[in-house]
Formats: sequence, structure tokens, C-alpha cells
Amino acid sequence: MNLVVQGAGLEKAGAGEIARLAGGRHAEEVAPHAYRVRNVGRTEALGPWCEERKLDHAWMPEGRRFADLKLLAMDMDSTLITIECIDELGDLAGKKAEIAAITAQAMRGEIEYRESLRQRVRSLAGLPESSLNTIYEQRLKLTPGAEKLVDICRKNAVKLLLVSGGFTFFTDRLKARLGLDHTIANVLEIKSGKLTGALVGEIVDADAKAAGFRDVMRSLNATQDQGVAIGDGANDLKMMKEAGFSVAFRAKPVVQAQAGCALNWSGLDAVVNLFE
Repeated sequence: MNLVVQGAGLEKAGAGEIARLAGGRHAEEVAPHAYRVRNVGRTEALGPWCEERKLDHAWMPEGRRFADLKLLAMDMDSTLITIECIDELGDLAGKKAEIAAITAQAMRGEIEYRESLRQRVRSLAGLPESSLNTIYEQRLKLTPGAEKLVDICRKNAVKLLLVSGGFTFFTDRLKARLGLDHTIANVLEIKSGKLTGALVGEIVDADAKAAGFRDVMRSLNATQDQGVAIGDGANDLKMMKEAGFSVAFRAKPVVQAQAGCALNWSGLDAVVNLFE
């Protein structure tokens, strides 16, 4: 296996210590603050060492090249962007605390996603349609490294899929803004310029995310190893299991435990450094 360690605080001296801990001969720099140690075995001592220094580490099979990928899929809320849009809409409705609490439970896998979403959306009934634009214009921020990751995907002809349990109002705008290839999300019902508290059509839950990922992979004639999925919540897990490699990005413990690796400190562009 190859070991990849990265983080803002990682310098060359630290890379030497990583090589020693991993039993490798040399740590090669793959990007600023990112190093790879080749052909080493897993060691339990490395995890606590990295955690103490706020560094991310991952074990990657030899020969996994980013240029060989065909699809990179990612969640939107708290992954591509820094906020949970539904929580921010709840803030405008004066119900942020109760909605955010339900969101957190759903992301940890403690409650059923579909009903949790219906419950949260019902709390938004009566909000003016303009609230959506307020969130997009004033509160929605891209996660650090997001634009760089998208740019590198484009340069390597890797298609981009944004899969969200959130809303098409936001995914449509991010698709146009970033040049994404595919998006899947829920549709809010709006009548007379106000949110009704209902959704239109089928809910995008964990099964729908996984199905969407499979559909795009089939359309690209891609093998499982040519797909990567990135997520943070329990409703991303089924999609992540469809991919050849999965990344838990600043994710809930249940997701980190099942993903190929976890990135807790680095930006989204750190995904690229995992590959050769």
C-alpha cells in the first residue's frame, strides 16, 4: 500500500517522521503539504500521530491514478459547500435550532432520512421564494479546495456528479457556476411565491443517490474502480459503497468508519493527492 499524509501543518521534517513511523525509506512530496510513502504496511501508531497534528492520512493501493477515473460524485451540503441549506432556510423561518437538530440526527443515521426531510420541509411552509436566493447569495460558500478539485477533474476528463438530499434551486446554480456535468436533488413545491412545505416528486434519499451514481457510471461505461464518491452523512453511504473508492469529508463517525479514507483537516482538492 501507499501512504498519503497531508495537511496545512505538514512540512518536510514531518514527512521524514511519517516515513519512519510507516517503515518506509522515503516520503515524496506530491503537492504542497502532501507526501506519499510507497510500499508500506498499515501501522496503528500513525493514526494518533496524525490526529494530534491535524493531518489527514490514507492508505491507497499502488497504481491508482487520478487520470484513470471517469466519475467523481459528491454530496452538496457540508461537502461541496460549507452550509446545510435547509438549516439556513430554517433560520429565516425562525426555526433553525429544531431543523438543525433533525438534520444532525439524519446525517448520523439515527433517524429515517425521508421522513426527517419531510418534517424539516414542512417547517419551511410560508417562507417567501426569495428566501432561497437570500441563502444562495448571502450564506452559501464553496468549501476550500472545491474549485480546484473541479478544475482538475475537467483537465483530466473526469465527469462530475453532484448528488444532494437538498434542493434543485441550489444544485442547478452550482451546476451552472462550476460547470458540473450532472446533478440530482429534491424539488421544493412553490405556490404564489411561497414555499408550501411540500416536495415535488420522489425524494432523493440514500437509495436514490446510489441509483443516480450507478446510472451515470453505466452511461460512461465505467468500471467500479473508475468512480469516486465523497460524502459526509449517513445518506451518502450507499452511494459511497457503489464507488471504487470513497472519501468521508469532514464526516459523521458512521461515515468515517465505512469510507475508504477520511479527510478531516484538508480542503476538497486533497482528494486529488490521494491518487498518483
